[in-house]
Amino acid sequence: MLYSKTDPAEKRRILRERLASGELLRFPGAFNPLSARLIERKGFDGVYISGAVLSADLGLPDIGLTTLSEVAGRGEQIARMTELPAIIDADTGFGEPMNVARTIQQLENAGIAGAHIEDQINPKRCGHLDGKSVVDEGTATKRIRAAVDARRDPNFLIMARTDIRATADGPTGLSLAKDRAKALVDAGADAIFPEAMRTLDEFAAVREAVDVPILANMTEFGKSELFSTQQLADIGVNIVIWPVSMLRIAMGATERALDELNRVGHLSDKLDEMQHRADLYELIDYEDYNHFDTNVFNFTVEK
Repeated sequence: MLYSKTDPAEKRRILRERLASGELLRFPGAFNPLSARLIERKGFDGVYISGAVLSADLGLPDIGLTTLSEVAGRGEQIARMTELPAIIDADTGFGEPMNVARTIQQLENAGIAGAHIEDQINPKRCGHLDGKSVVDEGTATKRIRAAVDARRDPNFLIMARTDIRATADGPTGLSLAKDRAKALVDAGADAIFPEAMRTLDEFAAVREAVDVPILANMTEFGKSELFSTQQLADIGVNIVIWPVSMLRIAMGATERALDELNRVGHLSDKLDEMQHRADLYELIDYEDYNHFDTNVFNFTVEK
């Protein structure tokens, strides 16, 4: 009912504790607050809030057009609806090191459990597109140091994402990624997000190169193969995200429903594909609001 009962600080503590266990934590991407609650109900370990999804939700490409206020505001709406910890995509930190510092404190205030800051130049682009460019090591590490210095809750997870693998082919790109990951850990990063690794062996190489948790991005239609949770757990990956998957599925279903309306003029044949009204009401705890007003929930929905 209403918002999460778990304090943000407690969510961060729990996330740190579970990361220390070495188990693989599963973080599907929530495209709105309601989907975050469904992720929790289905037994996942956390909620991921994707910058690409936030951009797409506004009808914008993922090239750094969203603002800190937009990202923090949407992040708060999502994080407060679930007992699970939420990790958010903070792009390049929305500016120079001082801006990165403000970003971290704003995200702390929003109830987020952790964020990742990447090493792309501005304007950035989706991590699985060609033609990316990254900043030099000094600039990348300054962003992470600023993030670490700014946080007030020591359990707020500062994750460093590096896109440097895509700047060179083959072993050279992987070598650059490992070196950059090590430098980011030395700068204070609590975890590493090596973006656009192409094979399981590449994830394993980064896992071996650093002594902090690493994240694997299993986004569809990208550079990385889509590995199973078991495959990732076997090589010691600590967090796996499916950042845009739920949005893609929802939009695909919406497009098919609109086509059906154009074709036959009704959705009678699509009812078994829809979330039932009763399931929606149960998900949003409609009945619990009766605690405040007995006239709120005084009906029965037949399934």
